[in-house]
Parts: sequence; structure tokens; C-alpha cells
Amino acid sequence: MIAMHFGFGALEAEFWRLLFVMTRIGAALFAAPLFGATTVPSQVRVVSTGAIAVLVCAWTPVAAPPALFSLPGILSIANEVLIGLAMGFVLQFSFSAPIMAAEIIGGGMGMSIATAADPVSGAHSPSLGQYFSVLLTVLFLGLGAHLNWIALLVDSYRTFPPGTVWMSPERLEVLTSFASQMFLTALVIALPVTLLLLMVQLVTGIIGRSAPSLNLFSLGLPAGVLAGFAALIASAPLLTDRLTDLTTTAVEQAGTIVAK
Repeated sequence: MIAMHFGFGALEAEFWRLLFVMTRIGAALFAAPLFGATTVPSQVRVVSTGAIAVLVCAWTPVAAPPALFSLPGILSIANEVLIGLAMGFVLQFSFSAPIMAAEIIGGGMGMSIATAADPVSGAHSPSLGQYFSVLLTVLFLGLGAHLNWIALLVDSYRTFPPGTVWMSPERLEVLTSFASQMFLTALVIALPVTLLLLMVQLVTGIIGRSAPSLNLFSLGLPAGVLAGFAALIASAPLLTDRLTDLTTTAVEQAGTIVAK
């Protein structure tokens, strides 16, 4: 029996079942980049977690451990939290790729010193990173990828019901492959703009060598900024397509995490 008993019978059993289901969902929402943002009030997170948990309890035959506060019960809760954190952390990989691309582009444009507080993570990120993050967030929500991710979270109770061992070397290898794909995606996003900035820097370097009287810093910095903005405008359709593919990949990766 569960250690704490209030004498409400079946109602109390449903309460502990709901609370147990909320552990995986709450951990996933906490680790996800949108739902776990610092700007989202904790009350909203708790209400959202409880609402999804009610649906899970109604749709799936999930049962809480008979001794929730015993060692097996605590290990079961830890396993639930681990699965939820993994599903949310996978989305962090996808949302971090544009931030890394913005670091590369901003360094080439000379805008690395222009930083702002990221409302999602609470950390400081480059100004271009804010642009990429907002664009990815709009695409992620507009395409309904958040609904697909929540559906995967609900389906994970059928694939990995409570008590099923989830952690394995294969799962860790999958997470590592997602990290390497994050670096590759950031490179693909930043490559067109970076190549143009490299050409501009070569041209300004040649001009600086041929005319030493010119101030290279007053010439190269504005040229790099203008070329960077021109490259961003020219590559906007490519960037949109790439971020759209990134939202699809993020949901697919979350599905791979909870796949048998």
C-alpha cells in the first residue's frame, strides 16, 4: 500500500495514479524549450501537466506502484522522470542548432558583442540568435509540431508503460547521434552566409594591403555587417525550409527516443 493514506478509498487511489502520471509529463514539459521557458509561469506548467495527465489516465491503463514511497516505487518514479527529461532534452538539441549558427554568423559579421537575454533559456544569446529562435518557434507552433510531440508523450505510456526499463546503451548512443546532428545542422544553416562573409573579408583584406592608408576597421566592419544582412535576406527562403525540416526532425527524434 501507499505509505500516505487519507481514507478516501478509490478517490485517493486515482489521486496517486494521477500524481504518478504527472511525473513523466512534468519532466518532459520542464525540459522542453518552449514549455519549460522561464517566462512560462509555474502555475501554467502544473495545470498543463495535470490536464495531459487526466487524458493519459482516461486513455491508458496506467497504474501507480502499490508502494509509491518504497525503494521500488522511488526507482519507478526516477525512471518516469528520466524518460520525460529525455523527450524534452531532444527538442533542446534542435532549438540549439540555430543559436549555434547565429554565433558563427555573428562572429563573421562582427556582431558577437550584440547580445540579448534569451526569454526561453534565460541566458544571453546573440541578437541574430533571437531572430532564429523566434522564427523557429513560430514555425514549430504553426506546423503543429508541438501537438505531435505531446501525442508522442501520451503514446509513450503505451510503448514504455511504468515499470519498463528505458535506459540502455542504445538509447545513449541515439542521444549522442542527435548531438552530432545538431552541430551539422548549425553548420548547414550558417554556411551560405559565412561563405559570403569570407569573400567580403578577403576583398577588404586585399584593399587594405593595396591601400595601407585606408582604415581597415572602419571599412571592413560596415562591409561585413551589410554583406551579412544581404546574405540573410537572400537566404531567407533557404533558412525557412531548413528550419521547417528541423521541426520535423525534432519530432522524429523524440519519437525515436520512445520507440521500441
